[in-house]
Amino acid sequence: MTAPSPYAARLAEIPVERRTADLPGGPTAYWVYGDAEAPETLLMVHGYRGDHHGLEPVVAHLDGIRVISPDLPGFGETPPLRAAGGAYAEHTLDAYAAWLSDFAAAVAPGAPVLGHSFGSIVVSAAVAGGLQTPQVILVNPIGAPALEGPRGILTRLAVFYYWAGARLPKPLGDALLRNPLIVRVMSASMAKTRDKALRAFIHDQHDRYFSLFGDRDVLHEGFVTSVSNDVRRFAPDIAQPTLLIAAEKDDITPIEAERHLQTLFPEAELVEIPAVGHLIHYETPARAASEIRRFLRPSGADTR
Repeated sequence: MTAPSPYAARLAEIPVERRTADLPGGPTAYWVYGDAEAPETLLMVHGYRGDHHGLEPVVAHLDGIRVISPDLPGFGETPPLRAAGGAYAEHTLDAYAAWLSDFAAAVAPGAPVLGHSFGSIVVSAAVAGGLQTPQVILVNPIGAPALEGPRGILTRLAVFYYWAGARLPKPLGDALLRNPLIVRVMSASMAKTRDKALRAFIHDQHDRYFSLFGDRDVLHEGFVTSVSNDVRRFAPDIAQPTLLIAAEKDDITPIEAERHLQTLFPEAELVEIPAVGHLIHYETPARAASEIRRFLRPSGADTR
């Protein structure tokens, strides 16, 4: 049973088109939202195990901004990366950063770039490595090692979970990694809202899209990449104005770590959203979008 989206009406008013970009690592599926003549274009990168759908509640509140939102390689409708000659390519952080740089150059050259969660690591690595962009926005940024977060024990269990999923015989491994009960536990652990309808929508989103990964190797490699890296490593090398949108109740990166992360950037602003955790994009997308619009348009901030 599909739970209704509280953001459906707003999203329905925005034109959207699915497209494909042919890149050195293979094709990338992406979606373009909004008016082609909009004065601002924003490139968005979603988080681990998700796809472009996860950021749609934020898109729904970005009035007047054209948004380009790809599925990461190996997730959603984008196939895993391929090396020269079509051989399988390992999904390391360097590989994801190179993919994003290629995608941005081909589809959204010069656009501001936003990354959520794991996407914040990919965006930071790409920008520090030379991706050309005037502004950087990181939502629920991974500002400290996940293994050191408030739920480090659960993260260690997740390490074993993804390891087992990659090592078991394929039918058993796939069944484990796509197990709906485990997906629901993950969803429930991240949601902070007490609104029953909103919680139902969040769980439905994870039920529908959290298992749309290409194969278990991609999933395991992506997980290893996500827990082995964080934004701190790249922050000093990001000269562009940066907006950090953090959550006071984030179980993956505590707010104290986000405050420290801000100090590592040459020029960064930190916005703290109360009473929300790692799902800012689902629980408080209007607030996030308001801050994004203000940051992108400082002279005409949020007149709506």
